[in-house]
Amino acid sequence: MCGIVGVVSQTAVNQLIYDALLLLQHRGQDAAGIVTQLEQKFFMHKAKGMVRDVFRTRNMRALPGNIGLGQVRYPTAGNAYSEEEAQPFYVNAPFGLVLVHNGNLTNAQALKEELFSTDHRHINTESDSEVLLNVLAHELEKPTRGVVLTPADVFAAVEGVHKRVKGSYAVVALIAGHGLLAFRDPFGIRPLCMGKSADGTWMVGSESVALEGTGHHFERDVAPGEAVFFDLKGQLHAKQCAVNPKLMPCIFEFVYLARPDSTMDGMSVYQARLNLGETLAKRVVSTLPPSEIDVVIPIPESSRPSATQLAHLLGKPYREGFVKNRYVGRTFIMPGQAVRKRSVRQKLNVIVSEFKGRNVLLVDDSIVRGTTSKEIVQMARDAGANKVYLASAAPPVRFPNVYGIDMPTPEELVAHERSVEEIRQLIGCDALIYQEVSAMREAVSRAALAGSPEVKGFDASCFDGVYITGDITADDITRLNQQRVNAEEDAEDNSRLALPNANH
Repeated sequence: MCGIVGVVSQTAVNQLIYDALLLLQHRGQDAAGIVTQLEQKFFMHKAKGMVRDVFRTRNMRALPGNIGLGQVRYPTAGNAYSEEEAQPFYVNAPFGLVLVHNGNLTNAQALKEELFSTDHRHINTESDSEVLLNVLAHELEKPTRGVVLTPADVFAAVEGVHKRVKGSYAVVALIAGHGLLAFRDPFGIRPLCMGKSADGTWMVGSESVALEGTGHHFERDVAPGEAVFFDLKGQLHAKQCAVNPKLMPCIFEFVYLARPDSTMDGMSVYQARLNLGETLAKRVVSTLPPSEIDVVIPIPESSRPSATQLAHLLGKPYREGFVKNRYVGRTFIMPGQAVRKRSVRQKLNVIVSEFKGRNVLLVDDSIVRGTTSKEIVQMARDAGANKVYLASAAPPVRFPNVYGIDMPTPEELVAHERSVEEIRQLIGCDALIYQEVSAMREAVSRAALAGSPEVKGFDASCFDGVYITGDITADDITRLNQQRVNAEEDAEDNSRLALPNANH
């Protein structure tokens, strides 16, 4: 999961890209990078860390030009501890290309071997984004040898990328001396949208909030399989480059990943979460008599819309029972689970008066590993709760995600090959209520705004095990899990609570 942005303007873009990345910080907190172009020269700065730490005044001054792109990274594959794997990535031929990528290629290893043996291109990192860049470079080179680059050539290259690459990818790329290219995979798994400001500046970004928060009017989403190309004069060219595109976005974006004030593929993220609370309320009523519930308390923070709607429909008080410390630093020594538990308690503190002597219904957006849920349930009990019930606005996460979300291996998923009762016993709550997959799909679909594009379905693979690209086998999942970033002893807590979120 990453956040990407690209800008074409008639004025300097460094500050604009920086501001957009701040608005996308929830999508990646591991590394950040910006590239700008002045005449035909690229200027780049990237490093590990958050946007505010990576870019100082001296770095911003060294990023001149009226066109550029940027990325915030949350690693899913490769080496999270290598500065080299921070994006953007660069190759010098053809023309000079720089690329940022949100997603995950499921055939990256096969492509890497093909690039070396057939295309004679060298990949120097473990990042699938470098693989994608080199595939694009090779496809762009084929029709342009000795001729002037045209938008048609760019679109032909993207068509070639779609034929070779499998998985999820939203891409923004700079072609030196020519313009900015953005495109999406044929299923539109990862989001990408575009907007324009009053002065004619174009911006493409992962979420609409990046556009609106920087003074750009949201124009539309980039369609699945579509490529858009902005030349240096700001002229827009667009073409559908996939043979059989289908809009099937990642449903986890609406459950948890995206900011609530974003609109994605014509659907309001906030409304989707309200709807999830509505359908979850029906599940709660069918499982647990409302008379058994005294108060509804969200687990901060993206579960709040769902918890609010659920409490309203149940006719129960909604209360804030947990306060999150936004300024907890890295936990440098975490050799075992006991230290991880202490880290969760450092991130959350309870308001004892909201728990003492009450039957409490806790609401979370989803439950992944279950370790954080178990600790939070115990915190509620320690605060004096009489009964602790737990409701998840998402169904059980039973399968790993292969499309760009850092999901654990199957063995680490608390719901993998366990019944709801077994999960309840492991977490330690008095009742456990999950959303149903069909209800989740219906709830998010109902968040569509008037005139929005038709959604053919959703990628809900971590819930239902159906991988929409149709190329994933058990062996592939094993291989992809081996590529996942392995936590080091001094790594930051990677529990559910520590994952980046817009509201955290």
